[in-house]
Amino acid sequence: MLGQNFWQHWLEKRFQFQQKKRLTQKDVLVFIYQQGYLYLVLILITFVAGINYANNLILGFCFLISAILCISFYLTFKQLHGLQLEVVAQQVGQAGENVQLHLFFQQDTPQLRYLWIQVDQQLHKLALSEAKQQYSLAFYTAQRGKFHYPAIQLYSVYPFGLVRAWTYLYFNDFAWIAPKAAQHTTENKHNRHNEEPDLDEFRELRSYQLGDSLQAVSWKQVARGQGLYVKVFEQYQNQQQLEIDYAQMPSTSHEEKLSLMMGLVEQCEQQQCAYALYLPQVELPAACGEQQLLLAKQLLAQA
Repeated sequence: MLGQNFWQHWLEKRFQFQQKKRLTQKDVLVFIYQQGYLYLVLILITFVAGINYANNLILGFCFLISAILCISFYLTFKQLHGLQLEVVAQQVGQAGENVQLHLFFQQDTPQLRYLWIQVDQQLHKLALSEAKQQYSLAFYTAQRGKFHYPAIQLYSVYPFGLVRAWTYLYFNDFAWIAPKAAQHTTENKHNRHNEEPDLDEFRELRSYQLGDSLQAVSWKQVARGQGLYVKVFEQYQNQQQLEIDYAQMPSTSHEEKLSLMMGLVEQCEQQQCAYALYLPQVELPAACGEQQLLLAKQLLAQA
């Protein structure tokens, strides 16, 4: 156990990865792989037979297959050497969904590389043939909280499967996983309404731009030959702002409260309604949109 922990610590220190990296000689490990051991037995048998029977033909065959093994070391090593890697991790996710880890491969001179990507129990086969190429890994997240991305092993056994060249990518990236949304109605929450008259007030005319609706065109100006103009109105609508308060959630369970809040956040985003988030230690000012959703998910994941 002590030896295994020492080996694991050495690997993490040796193959520490910081978003971008070019694989050099010190980053790639090479050794005999599975069928290669049987191949070594074959080399040994032919060598012994050639010596015992003083048969130059058998010895010549022994030297030939030994040369193939030596060439395999070089060819397999070149599958990884010089390859540039960049990893971009998804920072915020949600329980019950996948988070993405994007791998970007780049090579100075396009050449065919046959690689395997091993992550936990996942095994992916990848063929690189372009100067730049992308591959994405998906990880299922079942629980709320901090999700640490696992280490990646990148290896190749091309061309004969006798030798394996491999490297590890140990990085400290993680994703905040928000709780799974629970359905809830907003009838009992605190709403603030800023009511304005339900009408449109004319503001100005401006020149027509590509993409403007034809319904907004001022045809009176067109009929007078004054050009193509669009009417611009001041719109007054009922604007809602929802206050999602942890203390007001109808549950005694901490996780269930967070799930109810997540459900309300999703409802507000669907309805394009501004919302504020109130947690025991932090508050999120009222807003709406993609950035607000990411902040809300992160705060609920950290709660």
